[in-house]
Amino acid sequence: MTIKLLITGGTFDKEYNELNGDLFFRRTHLEEMLRLGRSRVPVKLKTLMMIDSLNMKAPHRAKILAECLASKEKHIVITHGTDTMAETAAVLGPAVKEKTVVLTGAMVPYKFGSSDGMFNLGSALSFAQTLPHGVYIAMNGRYFNWYNVRKNRAKGEFEEAR
Repeated sequence: MTIKLLITGGTFDKEYNELNGDLFFRRTHLEEMLRLGRSRVPVKLKTLMMIDSLNMKAPHRAKILAECLASKEKHIVITHGTDTMAETAAVLGPAVKEKTVVLTGAMVPYKFGSSDGMFNLGSALSFAQTLPHGVYIAMNGRYFNWYNVRKNRAKGEFEEAR
């Protein structure tokens, strides 16, 4: 089983400019994360975009959906910014039927060293292999159905919406 790993940017891939304090994108860190995590899961990486999810609009989500539907792989992990991850999952959920799609992200950039990204990526890869067809969000060792999830900004974590 090969997992398609779609990269959209988000906190996973942000870097820190020490001179002015800005966060920015250069290139994905996913290959390094998989190597350091000693992942033995076969993956096909594809960078769709490198943006902050607050800047994600309907055409970006349509591109993600089109890639999921066109993918020959039945197991897909999408790295995504946490601010609008639930909105993207809500676009994918009703349309993706015969695949398991797991969105994941990080609250802290991978390059900061104290990121939750490695753990979330590993969890997402595991969930993509074991959950039935559907669309999910995987954060902090938990998974959530696309139709019952929200980001609790006060707590800095995801939870069931109902």
